[in-house]
Amino acid sequence: MSSITAQRVLAPVGTAGRLFAFGLDVGRSVFRRPFQVREFIQQAWFIASVTIIPTALVAIPFGAVIALQVGGLIKQFGAQSFTGSAAVLAVVREAGPIATSLLIAGAAGSAIAADLGARKIREELDAMMVLGIDPIQRLVVPRVLACMLVAVFLNGLVSVVGVAGGYVFNVVLQDGTPGSYLASFTALAQLPDLWQGMVKALVFGLIAAVVACYKGMNAAGGPKGVGDAVNESVVVTFMLLFIVNFVMSAIYFQLVPPKTG
Repeated sequence: MSSITAQRVLAPVGTAGRLFAFGLDVGRSVFRRPFQVREFIQQAWFIASVTIIPTALVAIPFGAVIALQVGGLIKQFGAQSFTGSAAVLAVVREAGPIATSLLIAGAAGSAIAADLGARKIREELDAMMVLGIDPIQRLVVPRVLACMLVAVFLNGLVSVVGVAGGYVFNVVLQDGTPGSYLASFTALAQLPDLWQGMVKALVFGLIAAVVACYKGMNAAGGPKGVGDAVNESVVVTFMLLFIVNFVMSAIYFQLVPPKTG
């Protein structure tokens, strides 16, 4: 009975190790040739098509909520002129990458896990290995790179739409002045904040794609197993994204000093 309990306790550790090893295999296969250009373009187009509209729709309330919360808080301190800068910082540093990663994991990641899981239970992956074709190089690498590319562009879309939505809500609902909102952009924000958001989106896209591909390629138990793999990929990705986001933010604040107004 104790051995069974020990196996259950150590099972997440083994899963984490296998996931990390799978990520290393993906990284090694990126530099192998030939590169699947057509598969990469198809996957990038598919991921963009299923995520761009939800991303734009989610970005509007993100920017609005941030503008309302930040604007109300700053108004209590009598520093309304910094509303625009604070809203931009919140969207570019945190809201943009987080919203992008959640949609990439929820929409694109689940689709990737379902596709690879269906191939697994149909034994297509085993057939590819028998023919001497590496499934990681042929199927996983294009999907991972496509997720990373689309995540960076979606992060830019969220940042633009979020800042614009915050501008509208601040001016309309909080009686802010358009000039002060726009003029305060550079008061506290700086260029490294933008680069940090882009790097976060790139890393989040990598994590979402690797987890989805790993879960899909290890699906078992028929159609139910594919559904379980999809659910597990989304949950695991969300947990990893929030942990990695905290670590990257802590490192960034240690390396880049905040800009004083």
